[in-house]
Amino acid sequence: MHAMTSEYLPGFAFVKKEFIKENHLHIEQVAALSISVKKKRKHEKLAVKFLGPSKLCPYVIVPFPEPNENSSGDALNTTTHGICPYIADGCRYSHDLEKALAEKLPNLPGPCPVLVATGHCTVGKLCRWASGHILSEIPPLLIQPKSGYLNCLSQENRTKLQKKQYCFGRADSITRALLSRSSTNFATQEEGIPSDINDRAPLGHVTDEDEIRCRTSERKQIEFANKLYLAPLTTVGNLPFRRVCKRLGAEITCGEMAIATQLLQGKQSEWALLRRHSSEDMFGVQLCGAHVDTMTRAAQLIEENCEVDFVDINCGCPIDIIWKKGAGAGLLQHGNRLESIVRGVNGVLERAQVTVKLRTGIREKKNTAHQLIPSLQSAGAALITVRARYMDEVENNGIHVWLIGTTYEIVQKLLILDLYLVFHRNGDVLSYEDYIRHKEASGVTGIMIARGALIKPWIFTEIRESRHWDISAGERLDILREFTNYGLELWGADSRGVETTRRFLLEWLSFLYRYIPYGILERVPQQINERPPAYFCRTDLETLMASENCADWIRIRSVES
Repeated sequence: MHAMTSEYLPGFAFVKKEFIKENHLHIEQVAALSISVKKKRKHEKLAVKFLGPSKLCPYVIVPFPEPNENSSGDALNTTTHGICPYIADGCRYSHDLEKALAEKLPNLPGPCPVLVATGHCTVGKLCRWASGHILSEIPPLLIQPKSGYLNCLSQENRTKLQKKQYCFGRADSITRALLSRSSTNFATQEEGIPSDINDRAPLGHVTDEDEIRCRTSERKQIEFANKLYLAPLTTVGNLPFRRVCKRLGAEITCGEMAIATQLLQGKQSEWALLRRHSSEDMFGVQLCGAHVDTMTRAAQLIEENCEVDFVDINCGCPIDIIWKKGAGAGLLQHGNRLESIVRGVNGVLERAQVTVKLRTGIREKKNTAHQLIPSLQSAGAALITVRARYMDEVENNGIHVWLIGTTYEIVQKLLILDLYLVFHRNGDVLSYEDYIRHKEASGVTGIMIARGALIKPWIFTEIRESRHWDISAGERLDILREFTNYGLELWGADSRGVETTRRFLLEWLSFLYRYIPYGILERVPQQINERPPAYFCRTDLETLMASENCADWIRIRSVES
């Protein structure tokens, strides 16, 4: 009987009795189509391997409106559509446009959301809303097509990376200087043996590029203190989600974790993680790597091809394939190497600043963050984030008050310029009261918000306005519509883009359903690790949004708010 035990059992949220389901029988949910979906994906991979690629060549796709239909849209005339320049050399993509149109799913009703938002649709006739491609549907202010996305690697530089022809002179010189600090050069100088490595005069014209460089004090200074920081979140922290959080009050955003070695290989999937929207006025990217040379090269690549305000070094990723290779949380075991990475990245960056994200330690009761923070500060880190969890700690572990207290002690004893303390266990921020309480108790300059933003992205509005927002189901549905439109705008309005948007929307809904509306809570606010008993909400739509059954999430679209 959940109705009686929810008031006494720890870990249960206090839901009003009139909303609790009596004699509820919990049935284990099993995805009925999970096996067939896996088989379908396997067959698709085999078809691509043996029958050739099914992806259509981007040069064959003609956008809407076509270049000849918009005399004033000079931006559309920059690319020749309909003709592939690589077809003579054996383009690896399909060029059968008629076959793609014949296999396209039926058009959806209504205007094209991408056309309405940006003034043009990049997929043209392949759009699922192609029947709504009408010039009169374009708002007058968007007659000139626009794109608000930044940080796209050019095809020329991608080819250079793949052929290993990209010049990393600055990064390599900094790496050699860092490695020489710990080499036998110091012993050579102590023994009095002269060294002529740096005594040679340069040949040719002498420039001031190396002597007069942008100093740290001359860079764009970012005020991290008291800013609402959306944490970098793998998979769910995609660009449409960040745009939603930005509109709801987030001030600092950071892209998903990108692997340095894959960026250096020019992999398109990895470079997609660095994409930035123009609305993200304070944006950074997160790098993950194990070695000084690759991290410094990746930082130079980002500096020369992207517009970012800071580069965050990940030292907390617990994934086995990452930390066992010395990256992520593995860097906590190699303090000297981590310091060299921070110095190398800080030295190669001229406009952006360097930040570091740490964990309290690797193993339980073995803290290492307090030993690393002073050297990282001297190496040039403008911001240090401490996650008050160990790497081997399971998400469902009990509350560790002593762990949070230890992190508080680290913060209070060390003199740090700007130190953000992030709570991802006991202390996760899910309300403005949590934010104020943790900030005042620890004395830090700010708190990074992660899972709390996934469960209720309007938490930034609550913190800014210091209030509890009993958001309605209709307003939550509008947020989902906003995310969907942003996803179609980014990934395209064709079948592939619709599937991608649907996938990430379902990923997000796996967090959103955990929110308990304030109107049915007996004790406010909700704690992040509290689960409610079986309950129903005030409206049918709100009840569907609170369901843990993914089949109910699909039914959300058929319910009028």
